[in-house]
Amino acid sequence: MQAIATNLKGRRGDSVLFDNVGFTLARGEALIVTGPNGAGKSTLLRILAGLLRADSGSFSLCDDAGADMAVAEHAHYLGHRNAMKRELRVSENLDFWKSFQRGDSSTGLSVDAAIEAVGLTGVAHLPFGYLSAGQQRRIALARLLVVWRPVWILDEPTAALDKQSAGLFADLVREHLSGGGIAIAATHQPLGLDPVKTLELSGDHRAAFDAVEAWS
Repeated sequence: MQAIATNLKGRRGDSVLFDNVGFTLARGEALIVTGPNGAGKSTLLRILAGLLRADSGSFSLCDDAGADMAVAEHAHYLGHRNAMKRELRVSENLDFWKSFQRGDSSTGLSVDAAIEAVGLTGVAHLPFGYLSAGQQRRIALARLLVVWRPVWILDEPTAALDKQSAGLFADLVREHLSGGGIAIAATHQPLGLDPVKTLELSGDHRAAFDAVEAWS
């Protein structure tokens, strides 16, 4: 499997944020997207996830035989918001995502196992809104686990997490990569992943892709 971005151009309103962005990722590889505020990191990730249209260029997934794979069916997107209903119990939120994102061949952890994997055993019965900001983010990460999808597209995934929880996140990503997955994350903070590929958006329409640099 490969994730391939080719000559992507993105804008906000009339302003071009980046141009000629390209990279290729294979199974087990991670890409860290960095850059100053306003450089277009979130815009790029939303384009990759299919939530925004690129001005030009393309992003595609293909299987080991080279056949196209639909991004909407094979990628998880986690944005700044957790995409959970505050009034629903934790288990109800995760049950919804497990049902909504399930494909005919999808697999993943049970809701209870996913909650345990993010270190929050015992909160399944609580309304999501009762949790702290860090706990809410960890449950949002559990959403990635209830249905297996090979590509994770993550925008500031460690926001609100303490050092221990950030380490737990890094462990989850490593396990995902070791299972043949791909991860793409935009961040201002080190994620504890090594080695990774890097893509730096400079804020002046340019992007620097490093295929070998380790950034931890």
